[in-house]
Amino acid sequence: MTQTIGIGVIGMGWMGLVHSRAYRSIEDRFPQSGLQPRLVICADDVEARAQQGRCQIGFKQSTTQWQRVIDNPDVQIVNITTPNVFHLPMVAAAVAAGKHVFCEKPVGCSPQETAAIAATARAAGVFSGVGYNYRWAPLVQYAKQLISDGKLGQITHYRGRFLVGYGSHPDSVLSWRFQKEIAGTGALGDLMSHVVDMAHMLAGPIESITSQQNTYIPTRPQATPGEGTHFSVDASGPRGTVTNEDYVSALARFASGAQGIFEVCRIVNGPRCEMAFELNATKGALKWNFERMNEIEIALFDDATEPHPGNAVVIAGPEHPGYQHFYPGPGNSMSYEDLKTLEMFHFLQHITKNIPGAPGLEEALQVAEVLAAMMRSWKSGSRQDVKPIPLKL
Repeated sequence: MTQTIGIGVIGMGWMGLVHSRAYRSIEDRFPQSGLQPRLVICADDVEARAQQGRCQIGFKQSTTQWQRVIDNPDVQIVNITTPNVFHLPMVAAAVAAGKHVFCEKPVGCSPQETAAIAATARAAGVFSGVGYNYRWAPLVQYAKQLISDGKLGQITHYRGRFLVGYGSHPDSVLSWRFQKEIAGTGALGDLMSHVVDMAHMLAGPIESITSQQNTYIPTRPQATPGEGTHFSVDASGPRGTVTNEDYVSALARFASGAQGIFEVCRIVNGPRCEMAFELNATKGALKWNFERMNEIEIALFDDATEPHPGNAVVIAGPEHPGYQHFYPGPGNSMSYEDLKTLEMFHFLQHITKNIPGAPGLEEALQVAEVLAAMMRSWKSGSRQDVKPIPLKL
């Protein structure tokens, strides 16, 4: 049965374009699903970007007023890819109108805002999705299967990291990601949220944590509004102050008793996009790195009948979850945007089947609780328990 779903996107920068292309790809990649996303309307406060969504991507309408996306009767899903400071009012307006919401991480400008956003959507009874797209790499999903099936035994050690250099040049522009008043946290929300979400999915909840942070480049050239991305470099403008952190590390204790080490940085030289994890368990070990997302290193020691006894590098193929929708044979490389297509497909499936799915705002809240404990640790210099975030009424 064909199911048409009206999509409205707010925020047509790089990420808004990525999300829009992902929706547009679903009919092609999943023809048997019956899902037919329709790009109804897009919004951006920069008119040229809004028009790009209509002319290049194929939205029927474009606007510079985000409220019109929510008010449009043909929109069932409001997809939010704006700077973090706008997420709370946009989600609140969308769920009040009965619209389902997909919001980019870390959702709120602060853990407290993320808690408020999750509570708002929960009270409205709508479905939600959050952009933790690295979950959907076929080999990450395969790793999750191995863990769930008990093939690795009990996890004892987990190391997660996200090391990127988009801010490594001293003249990388002062985009909104470097400004506390617009983004909230820096590397914590932008990068550590992905690391913690992945750790939750693979190793389970985190019980306590100790953390530290640092800002290495204190000033950057002012960005030109509406132009470029957080990868842009331009030394010509006057410099402004960076008001959030470049680096965060943490030592974690999982509820299972496993020990964890997390590290994220946006100014590191060397790694380009090293979103990675390594875990050790009583029967084996796993290593995966997004820079080589179509490979995973697996060690299984207790059962020689398993497909990968001992140490082996496994190449992604149709036998791994999601891969078969893109290529019929192994060894063809999938991409970041393919993960976004998988992400949007699963989100739409949950809506049409009326079954809550993950990751949504509840999973983002669980991540926010860990990030809040890290921030408390920055102030106290001591280990902090992960606990619920009190809502400010």
